[in-house]
Amino acid sequence: MSNRTPLTGCLPGFGRHRGYPPRYGWLRKVYDALRQDPTALRRPDATVVLGVGKSMVPSMAFWSQAFGLAARNGQDLVPTNRAHWLLDEDTGADPYLELDASLWLLHWWLVSSEPCHVPTWRYLFGYSPFSRSSRAELQGRLAAAAGAAGHRTPAASVLASDIACLVSMYAPGAPTAANIEDELSNPFRTLHLLDPEPPADRTADRSHLVALRRMAGRHCPAPVQAYASLDFAARTASPAAGSISLARLASDPLGPGRLLLTGTADLRRALHQVADRRADLAVVQSGDGEESLVYSRPPVLLAEDVLAGAFPALRPATSGAAEKGSSWSLS
Repeated sequence: MSNRTPLTGCLPGFGRHRGYPPRYGWLRKVYDALRQDPTALRRPDATVVLGVGKSMVPSMAFWSQAFGLAARNGQDLVPTNRAHWLLDEDTGADPYLELDASLWLLHWWLVSSEPCHVPTWRYLFGYSPFSRSSRAELQGRLAAAAGAAGHRTPAASVLASDIACLVSMYAPGAPTAANIEDELSNPFRTLHLLDPEPPADRTADRSHLVALRRMAGRHCPAPVQAYASLDFAARTASPAAGSISLARLASDPLGPGRLLLTGTADLRRALHQVADRRADLAVVQSGDGEESLVYSRPPVLLAEDVLAGAFPALRPATSGAAEKGSSWSLS
């Protein structure tokens, strides 16, 4: 993967969110609407069906696709197996996205998927060489990355909109009464992946800082970290049983260490926690001290089994102790 430019694998589209980050309840509303009617988001009464303003409908369609919860079928949108697995009313892992594990999982799907719909997100979490940047600095690096990937350089206003949307999605606002509704409507802020922005009058030439919290991923549930590791291995190492080094998982731009903001020690701890309970997964150390995640089943299949451990609704099904179990697969 060393020959990849930062935006390789990303769609050449910036600003397609129309300035709106994914709001609380949006993904569920789109899923319910599309299950009833694949044309729901392009009907004249889409605003009534979804209960939002007209400008928000295309944003909701965008985010559902960006997270891999909806896919195009001609002009229509249809829910994916991933959406059914997570959001199905009866057998879904977390139909109303009440668990932090769901938000971590959605973040992973958003920034790791190929094609990636959010190149600014991919660049910041996977490739940014600095934990702290001004918006202007980040904008300049994004323009350069787009050119290196062969994309048309986006307009400065479009890049600025992308950065503003990303910050609004992840960075907590000031703890004031006026911001309470804004905080509640942006669920991904609870992951604390970005620091709050300092007031512009306190940062002078570096106003509007975008600051990653590099160790935020230590709060990501261990099964989600293990799932992301196996998902990454399936796409970049081999689809068959095998192994992948922890160093690669921790440092590769598109690995869980970078995209989930998880340090090597925290990733190792999470993988041990999951592997110690399974016979088909292990963390082993070679004679030269290099550690690897070893899996005796195809990682794409094992990943789904491991992920169920993060969701109480699915845990009994994996042990065969309950009748309820998701009838949907992630693949």
